[in-house]
This record gives sequence, structure tokens and C-alpha cells, in this order.
Amino acid sequence: QTVLQGVILLPLRLISITFLLLLAWLSASIATFCQPGRGVLPLQGWRRRMVQTTLSGLTRVAYFVMGFQVKVKGKVASLSEAPIFVAAPHSSFFDGIVCALTGMPSIVSRAENLSTPVFGTILRSLQPVVVSRQDHDSRKNTVAEITRRALSRGQWPQVI
Repeated sequence: QTVLQGVILLPLRLISITFLLLLAWLSASIATFCQPGRGVLPLQGWRRRMVQTTLSGLTRVAYFVMGFQVKVKGKVASLSEAPIFVAAPHSSFFDGIVCALTGMPSIVSRAENLSTPVFGTILRSLQPVVVSRQDHDSRKNTVAEITRRALSRGQWPQVI
């Protein structure tokens, strides 16, 4: 009986997750289409709300479809309370749960991730702080960019 459930549930879950991923890509594409100051200026207005609400909701639904149910105890710190949100250890796809629960903050990511099909578009809509492994000054530049965003008084989303 368990094997039969797996044979039925696995394809349904894969189809659902693929559909949710394509919806997330579409939302990210719309939010960043003809974006003024692409990557240099923060998303504002409907673009920022669309990324935060749509992608957060779709990510939560995707994790639910995968079988994860997350309950938050306490209150998530707001942007004004904590412009930098630290989550550890950040070594797996579970980081997406933290991102979804905190309203899709900016993340720190490798530059190579932006060129990944579908995921690169979604990642770009989160306006990540990009780290280049080929640039020797990348570490210093990353710290400076995180500091600049943290001191922007709410213009940029939280950085995780």
C-alpha cells in the first residue's frame, strides 16, 4: 500500500512543483520586466509587493506539496528591527523555507546562480547581493553592499 501511494504521489508532487516553479518564474519575470535601474536600484511599489507576496506564497505551497509543514513560534523581526537577518546553517534547500517565512528577503548568492535557467530569473527578482569567486575584492565588496543596504532605511528588503 505504501509503495502504491508513492507511485501515485510522486508524479503528482513533481507535476505540482513544476507548475509552481513556472508560476514563480512568471511572477519574477513580470516583476522585473523593464525594471528601472536593474540590480542597482531596489524594487519598489507593485514590483516589490509582487515579489514578496507571490513568491513567498508559492514557495510555501511548494514546500507543503513536498510534505513540509512549518510552524513559526514567535514573531519574525521586521525590516526596521533587523535590516540583516541571519539564518544558519545555510547549506541546503531548507533555506527556501526561511526565505518564504520572512517575506523573500535579498540573499547573498554566487554570481553564477544568476545565469541558471528559471531559477536565475527568480533569484534576480530577490535582488541578491552577488559574490563573484573570480574577483579578489568580492568579499570586501559584498560586505560593503550588505552594509549599504542595511543602512538604506527600508529602501532595500532585509538581507538574509
